[in-house]
Amino acid sequence: MKRMPIRWKITILSFGIVLFAILIGGIIIIGNTIETKEESLGERALVTGRTVANLSALKEGLTESEGWKRINPMVERIRTINSADYIVVLNMNRIRYSHPVDEKLGTLSSGKDEGPAFAEHSYTSKAKGESGIAVRGFVPVMNNEHEQIGVVIVGNLLPSVQEILLKMKNEILFVLFLTSLFGIAGSWLLARHLKEQTYRLEPHEIVQLLVERTATFQAMNEGVVAIDKQGKITIMNEKAKTILGLHGDYTHQWIKNVIPDIKLAEVLSSGEVAFNEEIRLGSTLIMSNRIPIRVDNDTIGAVAIFQDRTEVTKLAEELTGVKAFVDALRVQNHEHMNKLHTIAGLIQLDQKEEALNFVFETSEKQEKLSKFLVNNIKDYSLSGLLLSKVSRGKELGIEVAIDEQSSLNEYPPLLDEHDFVLILGNLIENAFHSFDDVERDQRWIDISITQNSQICTLAVEDNGEGIPEDEHTKVFDKGFSTKGSKGSGIGLYLVNNIVEKGLGEIEVISKQGEGTSIVIHIPMAYEEGVYEQTTTGY
Repeated sequence: MKRMPIRWKITILSFGIVLFAILIGGIIIIGNTIETKEESLGERALVTGRTVANLSALKEGLTESEGWKRINPMVERIRTINSADYIVVLNMNRIRYSHPVDEKLGTLSSGKDEGPAFAEHSYTSKAKGESGIAVRGFVPVMNNEHEQIGVVIVGNLLPSVQEILLKMKNEILFVLFLTSLFGIAGSWLLARHLKEQTYRLEPHEIVQLLVERTATFQAMNEGVVAIDKQGKITIMNEKAKTILGLHGDYTHQWIKNVIPDIKLAEVLSSGEVAFNEEIRLGSTLIMSNRIPIRVDNDTIGAVAIFQDRTEVTKLAEELTGVKAFVDALRVQNHEHMNKLHTIAGLIQLDQKEEALNFVFETSEKQEKLSKFLVNNIKDYSLSGLLLSKVSRGKELGIEVAIDEQSSLNEYPPLLDEHDFVLILGNLIENAFHSFDDVERDQRWIDISITQNSQICTLAVEDNGEGIPEDEHTKVFDKGFSTKGSKGSGIGLYLVNNIVEKGLGEIEVISKQGEGTSIVIHIPMAYEEGVYEQTTTGY
């Protein structure tokens, strides 16, 4: 069965509400009309009753034995003039001296609401008779000595609901026409507006999207947090709570009260995206993407998608470590092929002793370097990187030396293996590129890694091209490169970000044409709750 479009559903519902409101309003108006009519008829009955009660002929007739013959014609004329439905005059014995039905003249009245009138009270009451419901006015008749001699009862029939509706039919039809016209137009406009606001989706489609969205967010391996334009949380999946160590439902709570350091409010105010930024939330380091949510160029919220940096680091360590060892093996394989060719040439020249000396010397150097790295650098990823860079330097004709005093037993508390591999890898690669346009007899790169209980120092020095003095403050800017179109401008930018994350500082000493020395100092102690960054020096 085909579903009714939401626009028609909303139109019908809205129009039904309008009609229901008209019905309720009509009932109230008719009720008020009847009440007003009742008050008007009661007042008119009392006025007519007082007019009749003050007639001298009436007072004289009430004292006569068959006074109704004189009173009834007179009272009927007054009834006709005042448009009363009936007027009944009673003496103190409740004998009728006036009545619209002649047969009841001179008979005894048995009304139940007449009592107070015989005690000199004027009032109105409502009674149901054969002709319908009537509003009756009771007025006592007083003689010239102020003694009560009778009662005048004036009755006016209340119009029925049908009669009221018939009298008001033109007004009712006009109001119904206007309300229907505006109700249908308003309902249609409302339905169209709601349809546009819901991107022309039917209710079942919206429900399906909500269910699918919720399931998708919960299934993601990344944390997702979204806020509205007021800064209140609208979405927080379970992965986000796990990463941040939160429990419970935080929907509709202020983001600044739940996760003050996630910087979503900044994205909301600036409207700028932020990709792949590392943020420290307490003791947790996350990699975050923060994006504003826009509808028709209006920022209505922001969303952060993030992942625990430790998980990313594990993957990066594996990839980086494998890549470093692969590079080392490739370079060593090339180097060993050259050495084998040298040994084969010496043997062919019958220089057996020279060949043996070459083998022993080469093996001793390689074994010494490998043993040094294993004993002094307690991480295979970093050792593999250094080994590959030494071998690559030999390929390029650059002597890469590692300071014999170098050692690394543990990483600073805010950094890890991946960070150190990235720092040294970029600094050494930049040192290699510094010789691209330089011709020297001796080309060298010195690497030093030292640490104590207070600080860890990394230093990479070369005698390459150097950096112009006016560019010392620009080399860590994103996109800036001294290699021109050959460079990406990302390497030193990432290095600077990592150093900032570790609360360290960078010192650049360089002179164009002579070389460059980059020294990084990173503290080995970290106090929880203190996030102030040491100023970077150049």
